[in-house]
Amino acid sequence: MTHQAAAAATEGRIASHPMTRRQENAARTRQALIDAGLRLAERTGLAGLSINLLVEEAEVSKGTFFHHFGDRAGYLVALHRDFHDRVHAEILYAIEDLDPGKDRLLTGVRTYLDACLRDRGVRALLLEARAEPLIASEVSARNAGSAKLCEPDFRAMGWARPRENARLWVAMAAEAALVELDARRRVARIRAALADFIDRP
Repeated sequence: MTHQAAAAATEGRIASHPMTRRQENAARTRQALIDAGLRLAERTGLAGLSINLLVEEAEVSKGTFFHHFGDRAGYLVALHRDFHDRVHAEILYAIEDLDPGKDRLLTGVRTYLDACLRDRGVRALLLEARAEPLIASEVSARNAGSAKLCEPDFRAMGWARPRENARLWVAMAAEAALVELDARRRVARIRAALADFIDRP
């Protein structure tokens, strides 16, 4: 599933509430700033991602940036949400026809790892941003949501502590993404190790 398809899926969920032209323009401007950060992320890293660079890339004023995000920390939160919303949409699309269980877990984690590797610049930037308290809070909430999505899979496989197993699974998937980020490629042994974790009698 492409970025565009994931974005379209997200937009489709809110299409029942039509926006005014002014709201549409504001949404487009906000998205232009997010997209600018996504483009710049791999080149600059967090240290180089300045507001000046963002507004120049998006071709908007500083006042527009502050109107939409308040400050740089608010922007990083928005960037984090946009990236993970797109990945989440891709995962839901990949697993939608699968029953809870091992195959659904493995399909979901492969989709997640591929998305992180494809957008490694954004992923790296967001990892750097975890020192920001607002980002740390976002990471905790996102991990909790991901574990909730995985919990039925562990329950279907008959695991005794599906909630706790799901939390550990999410943590392992995030660690695997870091390994592949460092390697700048898929790491077959890491992916196999994830499969080993749930391949039990």
